[in-house]
Amino acid sequence: MIHSRVHVSDLREHVGRTVSVCGWVNTLRLQRKMQFVIVRDHTGMVQVTHKRDDGPLEAQLEALTSESAVRITGRVVDAAQVKLGGLEIVPEAVEVLNPAATPLPIDEHTGLEQRMDWRFLDVRRRPATQLMFAVQTTLEQGMREYAYAQGATEMHTPKLMGTASESGAEVFKLGYFGRNAYLAQSPQFFKQMAIAAGVDKVFEIGPVFRAEPSFTSRHSTEFTGVDVELAWIDGVEDVMAFEEQMLAHAIAKVADAHGEAIAERFGVEVTVPTTPFPRVTMAEAHEILRKGGWDPAGIKEDLDPEGERSISAHIKETTGHEFVFITHYPVGIRPFYHMRPADDSSVTLSFDLLWKGLEVTTGAQREHRYDVLLKQAAEKGMSTEPMQDYLNAFRYGCPPHGGLGMGLGRVLMVMLGLDSIREATFLFRGPNRLTP
Repeated sequence: MIHSRVHVSDLREHVGRTVSVCGWVNTLRLQRKMQFVIVRDHTGMVQVTHKRDDGPLEAQLEALTSESAVRITGRVVDAAQVKLGGLEIVPEAVEVLNPAATPLPIDEHTGLEQRMDWRFLDVRRRPATQLMFAVQTTLEQGMREYAYAQGATEMHTPKLMGTASESGAEVFKLGYFGRNAYLAQSPQFFKQMAIAAGVDKVFEIGPVFRAEPSFTSRHSTEFTGVDVELAWIDGVEDVMAFEEQMLAHAIAKVADAHGEAIAERFGVEVTVPTTPFPRVTMAEAHEILRKGGWDPAGIKEDLDPEGERSISAHIKETTGHEFVFITHYPVGIRPFYHMRPADDSSVTLSFDLLWKGLEVTTGAQREHRYDVLLKQAAEKGMSTEPMQDYLNAFRYGCPPHGGLGMGLGRVLMVMLGLDSIREATFLFRGPNRLTP
């Protein structure tokens, strides 16, 4: 007789009945009179308890190895003395679906790099990591929900480009039928084309490629970007308002679905941010930071990671808020297509969003006037010829618009208090890692 599979988390409802549990052998305790096997599925762990009797079951249990995939059929019994849920399974049949080789290539003392080599085992053995992917799913669902409610259209833009996007730096070049193609660093130009195509609000969650040889805890060469572009805006403020509402909605959803589990597994509390988030201009940020001794030479235009952490700490102290928008970045460190205010051509109508000291988003109002775009590109010494397809989008009635690009992994990293973006990705890609 075939018994239907029951998840470990649901066993309490089946006490006194015979069920099948499918999962992995977590630990084996083979004693003189008893055999104990802890079986783990994606919902939890259960103890299988067998009294030695020289029968076929004893031999099967004795031959099990850690992490083997098994189906165990047996009776669910109340057992107050068992720490795992106060119940156990008394086995009637043991089926090894796939035996695990021994010894395992990683254990709880293995370092991050080697764990990355065996990521499938690493994820399987650590419930916290599985929780992270559940959190990611809920977070994306919350972002999409908000975007859909605002009437946004979800787009899928090409990741192959005929010319290098943005400034042409940091792109991967690949062979393409006898000529060169490039991997998209951002869906930026394409989502602006969607705005020019009359799509009022656009968003995309998809891969982004950056050929920068960065070995930090927050950089990767391929990551998932959450991109938004909004038409007919009155100013960059509309973009910031959209983002803070979207994040507040998504974080509330995560807190509701996983708040307790996150506190238990990661030791962090997910707090739903209040809106609006604080906003500080780059000039104000510099002033605040320099008072505290940052950049004594007074030469930094941008915020370095230390500056980002310090300004976030200052905002947290003065406002209690974990988020802060840094606005009005200088022209020199922003792309040519960022709009500049009419009264100050030295800054851009742009922002970065910092969460607990880490930059998670860059956004801006875009320059939608063709002649101004040409002028700003020339100022940066850029050739407009390779960008003609992009520039053409602004020649036939493109509305004022703005948008943002957010790193999904970085948001997860901050939310769960992870040390590295490597932990916030299923299979990480960096300058030294193209496998598994």
